[in-house]
Amino acid sequence: MTKDEILEAIKQMSVIDLADLVKSLESEFGITAAAPVAVAAAPAAAAPGGSAGDGSSADQDDEKTEFAVVLQDVGANKINVIKAVREVTTLGLREAKELVEAAPSRVKEAIAQDEANKVKEALEAAGAKVAVE
Repeated sequence: MTKDEILEAIKQMSVIDLADLVKSLESEFGITAAAPVAVAAAPAAAAPGGSAGDGSSADQDDEKTEFAVVLQDVGANKINVIKAVREVTTLGLREAKELVEAAPSRVKEAIAQDEANKVKEALEAAGAKVAVE
């Protein structure tokens, strides 16, 4: 088969068939179809510091751009915490309740630091113990 024939066959597939194809390719070749993340600043920041082994991990921590808000403990006001979780997420009542009862659990992931701090403040105001990672 040529590359053009493969592309034509793929064009004829349904979305479900394409999803199955991706899963099959991932398992066959031991890869994931995740989008690559470009980090151009980290290698440049590590170069002037001398050896890359000493400063590269510290530089990456300083330049962290995505954060997660973790509900550590519900506290005494479980109902207020559930309400706060519903306000800062798109979860329904049942999902918010399950998330709160499963503490420690991640409330939001891959968000900016400003948003993470706002979510933390809202949950702490409801009486929860929260950490930003």
